[in-house]
Amino acid sequence: MNKIKKGDMVARKSYGKDLIFTVKNIINTKKEKIAILKGIGDRIEADSSIEDLEIIDKKMVNQRIQALEHKMNNKIKIAQETRGIKDYKIGILTPSRKNKEKIITGKILHLDGDKKYSQKSYYYYKKLGLDAIVRNIPEYRQPKVVYSLLKAYRPDILVITRS
Repeated sequence: MNKIKKGDMVARKSYGKDLIFTVKNIINTKKEKIAILKGIGDRIEADSSIEDLEIIDKKMVNQRIQALEHKMNNKIKIAQETRGIKDYKIGILTPSRKNKEKIITGKILHLDGDKKYSQKSYYYYKKLGLDAIVRNIPEYRQPKVVYSLLKAYRPDILVITRS
């Protein structure tokens, strides 16, 4: 068995290797070594016994990331298609009108404690055509800056996520 260390990409055997993680830290306890894990494709933090972990090769990681991107792109495509403009005369979606009219949504202010997910959120907001401002602000600073950001941007929707 390969020795697992900080920075390795791993999966938990007891969960059928359903998610891929990066080892954030390793803690030595009296009984065993525990790894603190951070999800690569999914926003999750977990811990696990080192014995339950298996190192995942980069090819597998890339395949999983591509599969997640494909899944997300399909969801975005469906969301864009269902945003069509309804023709109230005949009660159906008319693609020609859908492309000509812009749907206006509220302005979103998203504060996120994790830089990676801030960037990912911004990318998907833009891909969906949403009016969003995403700021990467560590969790401990969020209460100190939220009021001034609300004043400055005057959003309709506030999203706060932590690392």
